[in-house]
Amino acid sequence: MKFILVTGISRGLGAALAERFLRHEDITVIGTSRSGESPFGHPRLHVVHDDIARPGNDFSALTGYLKDRPLHAVVNNAAMLLNKPFGTYTSADLENHFRVNVFAPFLLLQALRPHLAGDCHVVNIGSMGGYQGSTKFPGLSAYSASKGALAVFTECLAEEWKTSGVRVNCLALGSVNTEMLAEAFPGYTAPLDPAQMADFIARFTLGGHPFFNGKILPVSVTVP
Repeated sequence: MKFILVTGISRGLGAALAERFLRHEDITVIGTSRSGESPFGHPRLHVVHDDIARPGNDFSALTGYLKDRPLHAVVNNAAMLLNKPFGTYTSADLENHFRVNVFAPFLLLQALRPHLAGDCHVVNIGSMGGYQGSTKFPGLSAYSASKGALAVFTECLAEEWKTSGVRVNCLALGSVNTEMLAEAFPGYTAPLDPAQMADFIARFTLGGHPFFNGKILPVSVTVP
């Protein structure tokens, strides 16, 4: 049995990823959810009630569940997206973006290192907004900056872990029709739905690590 961790699993892309991974009978999905809500019932889906971005979190709820179970993949999907014009941001806005989009995956992976299988694939879900050289959306300064930091963190961690067998990559996604996008951009329709994007991410997570390590890969039919 393979164990795959997906953060931010209660809705949107995280829920779609859980559904896609669970099509494989040899995969158990472990999801983190700030609300503790499960997107659906399934015997091989276990949801850990945990706000991974909470300051001081030692991730004991998650590591306690894992015990001696090895993780074969980690998808850092949980994210924060706020559409706000530059000049109106508060310190709390910036802190929240970086806490969720950067600090949480950084500290989580530190805590999970003893639980990662030798061929584990870590996939950080980035954004075209954080992809250097792409056209940027106005109103997403904090979000794009935090996703850019996540991309650089991916490159650094891949270098640190390159002799361990663990592979670390970042998928810089274009817009997807999730609840988070709808909240930030009411009325906007993205070209892809969560199930379509989840299908690609799942296939890359399960089969991309023999070919890529430390890469920031754009996944978008639009700019950004």
